[in-house]
Amino acid sequence: MIKSAISYASACLVLFLGWKLLAGALSSSVLPQPEAALTVFLKALATARFWEHMGASLYRAGTGMLLAWMIGFPLGVCMGGNQRIDSLLSPLVSLTYPVPKIVLLPVVLLILGLGDLSKIAMITLILSYQVLVTTRDGVRHLPARYVDSIRAMGATGPQILREVYIPAALPAGFTALRLNSGVSIAVLFFVESFATSSGLWYAIMDRWGSMD
Repeated sequence: MIKSAISYASACLVLFLGWKLLAGALSSSVLPQPEAALTVFLKALATARFWEHMGASLYRAGTGMLLAWMIGFPLGVCMGGNQRIDSLLSPLVSLTYPVPKIVLLPVVLLILGLGDLSKIAMITLILSYQVLVTTRDGVRHLPARYVDSIRAMGATGPQILREVYIPAALPAGFTALRLNSGVSIAVLFFVESFATSSGLWYAIMDRWGSMD
């Protein structure tokens, strides 16, 4: 625990020094000194408007991640553990997975409106694919002897699903969820940059427009 804390503290120090050196080299208001940015940030924490933006972004990202898990994880387990389901859905997943889903944002906005629903839908759509594919691959890599041994003991299909496939899929599913936390922030940049008046990315873009 102490060693980990020292590593993170060292990383923060390196970032701080790198930022300060770069800001000093540029000598421009475009990149302020880190202590100046920190002072403004601490002042922002005391305002209600900041927490409104924070709450809006957390609600959109958190809801999207939850829905993506609820959709992608069960489908991934079913596809990884059932050859028929996998052969039926794999072509559809393979064809649509490489498509950058963010290009559908204008269509989603037109269909679902300009509120939170369309933003959450975009986050869910993008993240659910990653959860599905990662979970499916996690189940596929499960050694067959585990399934064969429990089947030889007379286990039924639902029992195999509950006792073998789901536990085997959980590590991969949680790994996808952890990685998706960063992806959801990136998606928020796009969905909060259009037709909204709340959210952290809206606030950043608004201040960027006024060079603040």
